[in-house]
Amino acid sequence: MPATSEFYAELIERQKKTSLLGSCSAVLGWDEQVNLPPAGGEHRAGQLALLAGMAHEQATHPRIGELLSELEAADDLGDEGSTAQINVKHARRYYDRDTKLPQQLVEELSRVTTLSQQAWVEARKNSDYSAFEPWLTKALGLKREEAEAIGYGDGQPYDALLDDYEPGATAASIQAAFNPLRDELVPLVAAIRESGRQPDTTIITRSYPVDAQRQLGIEAATAIGFCFNSGRLDIAAHPFCSGFGPGDCRLTTRYDEHHFPGAFFGTLHEAGHGIYEQGLNKDSFGTAMGQTVSLGIHESQSRMWENLVGRSPAFWQHFFPKAQAAFPAALSEVTQEEFHWAVNDVRPSFIRVEADEVTYNLHIMLRFELEQAMLTGDLKPAELPGVWNETFTRYFGITPDDDSNGCLQDIHWSAGLLGYFPTYALGNMYAAQFFDTADEELGGLHDQFARGEFLPLKNWLNEKIHQPGKQFSAGELVEHVTGKPLSHEPLMKHLRTRFGALYGLD
Repeated sequence: MPATSEFYAELIERQKKTSLLGSCSAVLGWDEQVNLPPAGGEHRAGQLALLAGMAHEQATHPRIGELLSELEAADDLGDEGSTAQINVKHARRYYDRDTKLPQQLVEELSRVTTLSQQAWVEARKNSDYSAFEPWLTKALGLKREEAEAIGYGDGQPYDALLDDYEPGATAASIQAAFNPLRDELVPLVAAIRESGRQPDTTIITRSYPVDAQRQLGIEAATAIGFCFNSGRLDIAAHPFCSGFGPGDCRLTTRYDEHHFPGAFFGTLHEAGHGIYEQGLNKDSFGTAMGQTVSLGIHESQSRMWENLVGRSPAFWQHFFPKAQAAFPAALSEVTQEEFHWAVNDVRPSFIRVEADEVTYNLHIMLRFELEQAMLTGDLKPAELPGVWNETFTRYFGITPDDDSNGCLQDIHWSAGLLGYFPTYALGNMYAAQFFDTADEELGGLHDQFARGEFLPLKNWLNEKIHQPGKQFSAGELVEHVTGKPLSHEPLMKHLRTRFGALYGLD
C-alpha cells in the first residue's frame, strides 16, 4: 500500500498542477472577452499559446504514463467506484487522448482560435463574413488535424471532437436522440402557429434601463443560489461562464435596453452554469472527482434555471413585483399573466441565445448538421452564409437579413469548438428529466418557487449532480438520479404543458 499511495499522490499532484495552468489560461481567455483592447489580440494569442503548450507538456509527461501503469496494476486502490479508481480511470482517458496530440498542434490551435475570436467580434459587429472566413478556414483545418490525430475508429471525424465535450457520444447516437425530439417538436411549433394566439411582446421591448437590469439579474442569480462572494458578473459579446477553480467563477451577459429577456434570462442561464462550478468538490480540484460530467450535463443546469424555473409562472409570482419596482415605467400597468406570456412567446427567431424553449432545439439541430458538413469538407467556408440561410429558411420559415443574425451569431466556431453544439439540446433533455425527479422528491417545486424558495432545488442539484464529479458518465448519471435512461419525453411533456396552456392547445 505505501508504494501505491505514493504513486497515487504523485499522480494527483501532477494533475492539479496541470489544472492550475489551465485555470491561468481560462483567466486570460475571460479577460480577452471582457477587457482586452483590440490591439492586444496578437500578444494575447502568444500568451495563451505558450500556456497551452506548457499545460500539454505537463499533461503528457512520460512519468504520468508510468504512474498510471503502476496504479492500474495495483490491487489496493479500492473497488470500482472508489475515488481513487475513478480518478485513475479518467486520468488514463485524458493521458491517452492528450498524448495523441502533437504539442505544436495544441499551441497553434490556441494561437489561431484566440485571433479568430478577435476577428469574429469585429466581423459580427459589422456583419462582415468575408473578414471572418479566412479564420474559420484555418480553425477547421486545425480541427481536422486534431480529429485525425485522436482517431475515430469506424465512425467519422466529428466523433473524435464530440467525445471531448460529451464523452462516449457519437454523431450517430446524437442523431438517434434528436430524431424523436424533432418529430414531436415540428408539429408542436405548427400547432402554436396555427392557434392564432399571440402575446403582447411590446411589453418586453419597452425601455429597461441597463443599471436596473443588472441589479435585478444579480438579485435573481443570488436567489437561486449563485454566490457572488465567489463570483462576479460582467459584459461580453457572447455570454459565457468561466469556472477557474474554488472561489472564482465568472459570469458574463450582454444588455439591450429594449429587450428585457436577453440579459435577464442570460444571467439566469450563466448563473446555472456557475452554481454547478461552485457546487463541485473543492478538495478534488484538478481530479475527475472535482470536475463536471459533460457539457450536456453542464447545460442541463443552466437551461433548468433559465427555463424550467425562470420562465415558470411560479417564478414570476415571486419576482414580478420586484420587476415592477425595478421598471415602473415599463411594467406598472402590466399584469403578471401578460408579462409571463410575453417572456414565453413562441415564434421563429434568428438568434439562438434569445430563442424560445420550443424552437431552441431546432437551432441546435441546424448547427449540428452544418458543422459536420464543414468538418468533412462537404460544406466549404465560402459557402456557409448561403447554406446557413437556405437551411434556416427550411427549418424556421424565415431568412436571416444579415450574417450577424445568421452564421456569425455564435462564437463557438471561431473558438474551434466543433462538436459543442449538440450538448445544448442534450442539456434540455437532461434538465427536464432531472427536474421531474427533483419535483417528486422535494414535494412540489412550483409551490416553493412561488414563495421565493429556490435553495431546496439548488441543494438537491449540489448533492445529486455536482458533488459526485465524474463518478458517473452522463448516461449513467441520468439513470442513477432518475431511475430511467435519457428520453425526450419529459422535455416534450414540459413543453406541451406550459405552451399548451398559453396557446390553448388540447
